Amino acid sequence: MRRCFIFAAGSFYGLRERPGPGDFVIAADAGYRICLKEGLRPDLLLGDFDSMEPPTDAVRVRRLPVEKDDTDTLAALKAGLEQTCDTFYIYGGTGGKRLDHTLANLQSLLYLRRRGARGFLQDDNFIWTVLENEALTIPRTVEWGLFSAFCLGDRAEGVDEEGFQYPLRDAVLTPDVPLGVSNHILEPEARIAVRKGALAVGWELKPLD
Repeated sequence: MRRCFIFAAGSFYGLRERPGPGDFVIAADAGYRICLKEGLRPDLLLGDFDSMEPPTDAVRVRRLPVEKDDTDTLAALKAGLEQTCDTFYIYGGTGGKRLDHTLANLQSLLYLRRRGARGFLQDDNFIWTVLENEALTIPRTVEWGLFSAFCLGDRAEGVDEEGFQYPLRDAVLTPDVPLGVSNHILEPEARIAVRKGALAVGWELKPLD
């Protein structure tokens, strides 16, 4: 397993785990400012630099065109895949002034999953990931911790939620009815599974000190 830490230009709610030896660190455009704040020197700085000019002392800079198909964050994810990373932690990928970028980053988690990797999108005391045709076990980190699941696609079939206040068994989730919002984790470990389809799932974390 090789980990990739990506710092984007959205809201930063604190670093829950610091990169270590062998991890690959990418700053996406103004996400470089988060790296400076946290005393991190990225292995790669990339972006179209519409929100900041690249520093002259960066180890490695990849300038992207302003008119492009990929967001800076998706370009960073692709760069991490090039480095054979299979676990991604994305900071600064939510909040800010751009809901569209938050939605794009949730979709990008599915991009990773379909390429054999898993991404974790850090929010304010919340974390998001995506599963497709599989199951995931989630530890309870907060008493009465919140959990939500949303369909990514036309429909998600065979959805099971075990260890929650509102369990599901062989349910169908669709993108037009938010049935999976605001559940609570009751057991030390909860299990979410989907037989056919993709889900974006998020759960509450302990507040940072």
